Amino acid sequence: MEDLKRMAVFAAVVQHGSMSGAARALGMSTSAVSQQVRKLESDGGVTLLHRSTRKLALTEAGQRYHARCAAMCAAADQARAELAASRDAPSGELRLSATVGFARHIAPALGELLAAHPALRLRLLVDDSPIDLINARIDLAVRYGRLQDSTWAARRLGGMQWYLCAAPGWVTAHGVPQHPDALLSYSWLGFARENGGLLIDLRSPTGDPRALRVEPRIASNNQLSIQQMCEAGLGLALVGSMDSHDALQAGRLVRLLPDWSFGTLDIWAVTPQRDAQPAKVRQTIAALHRYLSQLPGVTE
Repeated sequence: MEDLKRMAVFAAVVQHGSMSGAARALGMSTSAVSQQVRKLESDGGVTLLHRSTRKLALTEAGQRYHARCAAMCAAADQARAELAASRDAPSGELRLSATVGFARHIAPALGELLAAHPALRLRLLVDDSPIDLINARIDLAVRYGRLQDSTWAARRLGGMQWYLCAAPGWVTAHGVPQHPDALLSYSWLGFARENGGLLIDLRSPTGDPRALRVEPRIASNNQLSIQQMCEAGLGLALVGSMDSHDALQAGRLVRLLPDWSFGTLDIWAVTPQRDAQPAKVRQTIAALHRYLSQLPGVTE
């Protein structure tokens, strides 16, 4: 590393035409600059500069050596510039992980950002299973629910409520349940869990807590599939307010027991980098937050 420093000092001497000029530019004393150059010459066994009281001149060996030193300094300057550009403007490849259900929001959320920054490339990895951010080289992941303790950095993008839903045809066939106790006798659709069963934490219209355990007849590890089967009339399901908005508006789903609370689900942006996040990550998080804040069914 000391050799690299001396090479940079030597390049500065040639650039500024004098030891004193290089010293001022580098914030060093003139004697320290001169000492660095002499050390280069003694280690290399060649003279790099002809010195006189008026000026400095490169020897033939010094000319060849300076070309390499100048190239090294230029490469370092370019590396610093690219690092600054990465910090200040989105560029390079953004590796983004999202669930199948959230993937449909990526284009409207990030379209404007991608259009404004042609140097930014997106690689979207869609998977409902947890993914190792480090091994998969993920820059940013969209996660739901309670996060496990980790060294990752997380920012809450918003939240949504769980709605109890059924298809209009199901309601016609089974009627409208008036109380959570009636829900135990119906067929359920739910998220697949190893221990089986679906534990639902409810709150009454007056805020009283209540727990309900049901056994889904149809289970899936994909929330979008659960909603699609619910719309097909195969049973009751808990569907996120953000995901169910369009289906409720179009009449494909009916919300049941609307006065009862079935809990909330937080939406997170998770990144393995806590500090010095590049612009592509910072601005993507901001774009996702901005998009979700305007989306029906999402709470701050």
